[in-house]
Amino acid sequence: MSKTIAILGSTGSIGRQTLDVAEQLGLNVAAITANSSVERMEEQARRFRPELAVLTDEAAARDLAIRLADTKTKVVGGFAGLMEAATIPQADTVVTAVVGMVGLRPTLAAIEAKKRIALANKETLVCAGQLVMDAADRCGAGIVPVDSEHSAIFQCLQGCRDRREIKRLILTCSGGPFYGMTYEEVGKMTRADALRHPNWTMGPKITVDCATLMNKGLEVIEAMRLYRLPLEQVSVVIHRQSIVHSLVEYRDGAVLAQLGTPDMRLPIRYAMTYPGRGVNPAEPLDLLNCPPLTFAPPDRETFPCLRLAEEAATEGGTACAVLNGANEEAVRLFLAERIGFHEIHRLVAKARDQVPVVQNPSLEDILAADAAARRSVLGK
Repeated sequence: MSKTIAILGSTGSIGRQTLDVAEQLGLNVAAITANSSVERMEEQARRFRPELAVLTDEAAARDLAIRLADTKTKVVGGFAGLMEAATIPQADTVVTAVVGMVGLRPTLAAIEAKKRIALANKETLVCAGQLVMDAADRCGAGIVPVDSEHSAIFQCLQGCRDRREIKRLILTCSGGPFYGMTYEEVGKMTRADALRHPNWTMGPKITVDCATLMNKGLEVIEAMRLYRLPLEQVSVVIHRQSIVHSLVEYRDGAVLAQLGTPDMRLPIRYAMTYPGRGVNPAEPLDLLNCPPLTFAPPDRETFPCLRLAEEAATEGGTACAVLNGANEEAVRLFLAERIGFHEIHRLVAKARDQVPVVQNPSLEDILAADAAARRSVLGK
């Protein structure tokens, strides 16, 4: 079980819920980081008294340092502060809850420092999965997934003695707010429409990714990296109720599923207490009152981002870094209301066509592919 944690991205949805769980479990918080949320960071710093508070926005960090001058918390600004938080000696577990490619290098640094990684930043494995997993093996750093789907698979695999016993991993997907619509109907949806997720409360970027099904595509790639399985052994089903969080089918026909309420504190708690389980004060799943559980295939024609992700996974190399970088930029433009909903997948496809793929990439190759994909989306 974790005793002291550092949270990269403490002011986001996962970060805030992680702090709730840490408080319930009595964990120490050594470091917290965010981009520019001064007021929320001050509140968290005063509540949890970390040794280190980081804002990557330098001006915001200066403001925070003034506000926290009467405390013992050290305030650092910039990316260097994020790296310091990822490797702070006092923490045994680093929760990587930052959104996007920015989480890659801090996660690698935490692995090199032999921390347990509570991984909520899927882009790390999507873009550099082989590098990350190889580094974890070399350094003996455990990776415990926080995403509800990957936590479910992780739990269903606890009794698996041999990975050759796995027939396939089955990732469940709510289908997002536009499930059942036609391609033409989806194209008319706005930013406000895309941010109305039916089951989960999340940050805007991941909520849009759920609407396009890119989030599920990224999770497919992440599952391939985490569990070292080919695309043929990772599948997706639509499960509107978000009660079954994912399943594992074994070669003898047995299917194990993990069920729970749609509450991210459940997988966060498991990542903090693994290999044990902590007491949860929340209401458990009530099987007698939960809705009927339904399953359906995903619609890759109406939601092409899932198909694009699977194609990138098949190509390998830096293809996934290109996919992710292009998607991050396209979603940013959509959230700024500068492009329409369908332009997201069109811009991602354009970048995939324009940016050459490097096989067996180095970290530099991955970062270069990410940058090239973003330039493609921005027309630079």
